[in-house]
Amino acid sequence: LKLNLFSRVGRAACTVAEEMAAMTVKSATRVAQGMLKRCEFTARSLGNTQTIFAAYLPDVTEFKKLPVVYWLSGLTCTDENFSQKAGAFQAACDNQVVLVMPDTSPRGDGVPDEDPHTYDFGIGAGFYLNATTDKYKTHYNMYDFVVKELPALVEANLPVTDKRAISGHSMGGHGALTIGLKNPERYSSVSAFAPICNPTKVPWGQKAFKFYLGSDEQSWKQYDATELISEYKGKDLHILCDCGTADNFLVGDVNQLQPLAFMEAAQKAKVPVTFRMQAGYDHSYYFMSTFIREHLEHHARFLHAQI
Repeated sequence: LKLNLFSRVGRAACTVAEEMAAMTVKSATRVAQGMLKRCEFTARSLGNTQTIFAAYLPDVTEFKKLPVVYWLSGLTCTDENFSQKAGAFQAACDNQVVLVMPDTSPRGDGVPDEDPHTYDFGIGAGFYLNATTDKYKTHYNMYDFVVKELPALVEANLPVTDKRAISGHSMGGHGALTIGLKNPERYSSVSAFAPICNPTKVPWGQKAFKFYLGSDEQSWKQYDATELISEYKGKDLHILCDCGTADNFLVGDVNQLQPLAFMEAAQKAKVPVTFRMQAGYDHSYYFMSTFIREHLEHHARFLHAQI
């Protein structure tokens, strides 16, 4: 028994050591009262490709560990869009949370895509799922990356607790909602800006799911927030969503977001959701920068309640 226990502890220690040795800090920039670090490591769930994520660490992490808000970006984005445009860092300091921003897909030589490349699929458009089709299943496992691999690396290397919240925009809002609803034990709260709420019913989702998951539309439902919330029986995730009434993907030629379908499903399932339609705002970071402080305050309330 002692030998077996030692063996397990030894393996765990080796795993942590490997995680810590594998991460490289590519840059560190001071902003607000903290440091923004861009880090690179080899992601097993993304076909052993090199991936970059950003982490914002308020200065207080020099003295104590903080909980994490994971931010998932939208179509075409990298880890840098949120950092450069959201204006979230002072709010992160004020609310004592670390921010972690992954990329939106695997990248690099050997990562498959369609030819010609389009903005709404493939590189820059991983849709936060685990692909099952032969062409994409090796590299496009953003679901496992966000839920398992990235938090394990972050918690082994950075001054953070294991308390987590998750948020995102558009495709990333879809990711935040579906990941939260599928893993309520891992997150204290969930929020989203202009999320793709019902992807199985709109062109963005139908295109991506066919290539990533195949033609069986039943399998698509596991990555659809409207489908998931209609069957949800877990704890209150304190879901907060904001969408602008002037969002071109809501009121344009095609309603890609479908917030009413999500709200109706939540109401029928008696799942509490706060979904705010913000008058006059569009799909851009101007919108997100206006309300990001409220979202971080929302997450901090529940993250710190658990400490």
